[in-house]
Amino acid sequence: MIGMLKGRVEALGADELVLDVNGVGYLVGAGARTLSRLEPGQAVTLHIETHVREDAFRLYGFVDDVERAWFVHLQNIQGVGAKAAFAILDTVPISEIANAAALGDTATFTRAKGVGPKLATRIATELKDKAPPTGRSFSTGLPVHAGGEAVQVPQEAAHNGDVATRDDAVSALANLGYNETSARQAVATVLRDRGGDAPLGDVIRLSLKELAP
Repeated sequence: MIGMLKGRVEALGADELVLDVNGVGYLVGAGARTLSRLEPGQAVTLHIETHVREDAFRLYGFVDDVERAWFVHLQNIQGVGAKAAFAILDTVPISEIANAAALGDTATFTRAKGVGPKLATRIATELKDKAPPTGRSFSTGLPVHAGGEAVQVPQEAAHNGDVATRDDAVSALANLGYNETSARQAVATVLRDRGGDAPLGDVIRLSLKELAP
């Protein structure tokens, strides 16, 4: 199976792209959110989800692994296939998906094209009882971003911050659907800047700003 591809965007289509990896062009399905962040000639690392069927072998690509994880997570729900999962991810930010599930807010999911009230209710109900996905860990814990560069997590907060506040903040962000590695990086940055003495609520609020696209 293929878990990650690093190469150059050769071409973009309505729902797919061709990624040139050392002269081999991989046809990769992608949602509108991912395609909007790419352009021909761009060097990029894509997190890949491989679907193998009797009559097909499909690759689906994502710039952020947490999106790939949610793509898989959503398809564990009966009636949600790749098309519906992409529609949800293209319409609803990941943080809103987690919040909508926790609140049983079916209206949020009906915003996605092709998701009717019945399926939206099933999604909200089943997600409410499932822990948000955390995704994979790359480069010994460092998140891999477009272009393949690993971003170093600040280390100062490990010494300055209160351990309980840090862990509680990371847990809260993970419950909102953020990748644990990215959440730890954001919390570490906040605790470093605040000297480790910020209240938990402030740490979460400031970390959300760090994680904002």
